Amino acid sequence: MDFNQIAEKIESLLRGRRLDGWEIFQVATRNLSIEVKEQKVDTFTCATPAGVSVRVLTQGRMGFSFSTSLDEGDLVRMIDSAVVGAENQSPDEFLGFPLPEGCPELPGMFDEGLACVGEEEKIARAVALERLTLAADPRVKRVRKASYGESSYQVAIRNSLGAAGSYRGTSVTSSVSAVAEEGGDSQMGWDFGFSTSFAGVRVEEIAARAAAKAAGLLGARKIPTMRCPAIFDNYVATEVLEVLASAFLAENVQKGKSLLAGREGERLLAPCLRIRDDGILPGGMATAPFDGEGVPRRNTVLVEEGILRGFLYDGYCARKGGKASTGNAARSGVKATPRMGVTNFFIENGAAPFDSLLAGIGRGILITEVMGMHTANPISGDFSVGAAGFLIENGAVTVPVKGIAIAGNILELFGNVEGVANDLRFFGAVGSPSLRIAALDVSGE
Repeated sequence: MDFNQIAEKIESLLRGRRLDGWEIFQVATRNLSIEVKEQKVDTFTCATPAGVSVRVLTQGRMGFSFSTSLDEGDLVRMIDSAVVGAENQSPDEFLGFPLPEGCPELPGMFDEGLACVGEEEKIARAVALERLTLAADPRVKRVRKASYGESSYQVAIRNSLGAAGSYRGTSVTSSVSAVAEEGGDSQMGWDFGFSTSFAGVRVEEIAARAAAKAAGLLGARKIPTMRCPAIFDNYVATEVLEVLASAFLAENVQKGKSLLAGREGERLLAPCLRIRDDGILPGGMATAPFDGEGVPRRNTVLVEEGILRGFLYDGYCARKGGKASTGNAARSGVKATPRMGVTNFFIENGAAPFDSLLAGIGRGILITEVMGMHTANPISGDFSVGAAGFLIENGAVTVPVKGIAIAGNILELFGNVEGVANDLRFFGAVGSPSLRIAALDVSGE
């Protein structure tokens, strides 16, 4: 697709309209997905969606429409629909488009060699992942799914105020679900890898981690109810952090739907915690030079030494709150308008290795799995979820544990963090190192 040619055609069609402003947004993507079962390809799908959308502003009203066809007649109809949509909206003084700003150069987002890797080699990667997972531990009896996925994408935006930009990117993923069995017990373990390049995903590591997770929980037992020190591994810590993430979005703050509203400058979390949202993080899954409105992505510190330093803004919430946008307008494609979202949102690494978190715990719990964390109340922060993991006794991980539940409040939980490991890992756009919690309510038998 020639993005410039398409944008110029749409811009010429917009010139004859009585508008106060406009935006043209374009995306072209190639997505490939491969799934393997029993060393054979189970599914193979390839799609190349592309399209364009416009937003128009007239008399304080915003209209939106999109088209996956680039024929001139369809583009005219797209603009007509956007104008009609604007006319049927209520005026809002905070609607608008951003002024042009310089966007950062972000090398490493696009793997030039990905297109040169043959489909057979990509299938072979998924086949190898399944084989390596089965070979990693004799107790792993089957693999539910081994997959390979990739995406190559191109994005461009321009508006009537002169803001403009474009970028290309690639992403490569592999994941596997392993099932371990022994003595009538069955447990599942999952793991994945992500990179912007084909060479950056190491299936040997994914296989080993998935097999270890599945086999490690075999023979899990129940334990009595207790209040004890706890360690959340980086996967569980990320799931809990993901619930808190929405509280940093200015939209939720302004609507009174954030448990952080009105508390800027307060020490709400443990002093050892530093949280940031970094839209320009090298190798990040959500890294890009600009957001869904064309505003440069930024590296925003949100919590420093446990103190709430600020929130995340898109253009609308920034104008409404008298702030500057932090580049947090997210866009899922041409079929949707921008919405607020985090980019690469994470707790910074600590200095200590994971094993050091165990020191001094006479009896505690290592949580490696939670069920239903999405049911936590994002406004109050209260949660009560099922969990599994391992008992900690005299500073060592001992037996696997299942059939437990953990409960508490997310703010209180993060306020009770007394140790941060140096094993930061991202699971999607959110990441965390493992965390040691001073005390946690664990419900068992």
